[in-house]
Amino acid sequence: METPDWKASAKNILKAELTRKGVDYETLSAKLKELGIDESYNSLNIKINRGTFTFQFFLQCMTAIGVNDVRLN
Repeated sequence: METPDWKASAKNILKAELTRKGVDYETLSAKLKELGIDESYNSLNIKINRGTFTFQFFLQCMTAIGVNDVRLN
């Protein structure tokens, strides 16, 4: 059995939700700032494209863009 690429899965799920909501990194940065979370466009770009973010960050992003349910497959 092949080991899943967890980073790629996390990145793809987050990017899919951003796309579904029509939110780019600039908008996400502004929405996170409204929640008191300071993330620049560049830091979001690096963090999301590498897939190196915490579940806490994922939840913050989902809250910022108004996503309450996420499908994992």
